[in-house]
Amino acid sequence: MTPTLSCHNVWKIFGTQPEMAQQLLANGRSPSQILDETGHIVAVRDVSFDVQPGEIFVVMGLSGSGKSTLIRCLSRLIEPTSGEIIVNGRDVVTMKAAELREIRRHTMSMVFQRFGLFPHRRVIDNVAYGLEVQGIAKKERLAKANEVLQLVGLNGWEQQFPHELSGGMQQRVGLARALAVDPEILLCDEPFSALDPLIRRDMQDELTRLQQIMHKTVVFITHDFLEAIKLGDRIAIMKEGEIVQIGRPEEIVARPVNDYVRAFTQDVPRVKVLTAATIMTPPDRPFDANAPQVSPSTTLEQLVRLTARYDTPLPVVNGSDKIVGMVDKTAVMLALTESDDSSVVRSA
Repeated sequence: MTPTLSCHNVWKIFGTQPEMAQQLLANGRSPSQILDETGHIVAVRDVSFDVQPGEIFVVMGLSGSGKSTLIRCLSRLIEPTSGEIIVNGRDVVTMKAAELREIRRHTMSMVFQRFGLFPHRRVIDNVAYGLEVQGIAKKERLAKANEVLQLVGLNGWEQQFPHELSGGMQQRVGLARALAVDPEILLCDEPFSALDPLIRRDMQDELTRLQQIMHKTVVFITHDFLEAIKLGDRIAIMKEGEIVQIGRPEEIVARPVNDYVRAFTQDVPRVKVLTAATIMTPPDRPFDANAPQVSPSTTLEQLVRLTARYDTPLPVVNGSDKIVGMVDKTAVMLALTESDDSSVVRSA
C-alpha cells in the first residue's frame, strides 16, 4: 500500500546556522548543549515515518519534544530546515506558493488546540470558512457546513457565536470546519488537551466515531499516552526532536525501547491493551482438541479467563484460518507482570 503521507529525514532547526547545529549533533553534542552554546533550537531531528491511507498516526511526547513543530512542518506552517514531506507523491517542501495553497485548501486540514475560531463569525460561517476560501458559492458552502455540523452533533447551533458555546462545542466547530473541505489528511495538534476530562473523553469517542464513517488519514498530536493508545493505529514517541519508537499501541506497551518510553507505559492497563499477537510464541507444542482458538486481537483481559480454564496452549488463528502462534498461562502471567523477556513477548 502506498502511504498517503511520508516524512523522509525531516529537520527543523531554529537559528541562523542550522548546518553548524547539525554538525555539532554529529560530533556528540546534545540539543540542550547546542542551545546553550549557540542559541540554536533543534526542534525536529532527522524524522522519518509513513502514514497509511485511513490510519490514525499518533505522535506523542513531553512538552518540548518537537511534536507540535513536526505537525506544522507537514503543511509548512513552519518551514522545515531540510528533508522531504511526500503527500500523494509530491514533495510539500519544494512546492511553490500556489501549489502549497492548493494542497492546504483541498488535501490537508488542521484542527488546533485553542480552537482558532473567528469570534465575530457565527458557527455556520466558521465552519464554511474553508469553502469560502475555495471560492464555493454561498448557498453550496452553507449547505455543506450544515451537513457537517449535523455530523458532529451541533445541528441547532448554527447561528450562535463561539463565545456562546462550551469548550467542547467550540472544538466540535473546529473539527467541523476542518472536515467541511473534505480533506484527505487531517492534522490534529493536541485538539482535546484544553478540555475538561469528561468532555475530552467525549471528543475522543467522537473522533473515533467520525473516523469509522469518513476514513480520513489522521496525524494526531498528544502528550497523553492513554489518549494515544485509545485513538492511534500506530504511535510515534518523540524525545528531543527525534522519534525514539514507532509501533502499534500493544507493541509499545509490551516492548518499550528505553526508560523514556517505559515511563509512559507504566500506568497503562495492560490487560486492555496487550493482545494475543504481542505475547504469542511459535506453535511448537500440541493443542488440546477442545481448546478454543483465539484471534491475534484477543485482549490479555480475555486471555486471562481463557487460559485459566485450559492446561494446554491456545492456538492463535488469523483471518485465513492459519495457526500463527500460541498463548499459554506462562505467557499471560509474564505479560501481566510486565516481564521484559523477549522470548515470551513477541510481535505477530
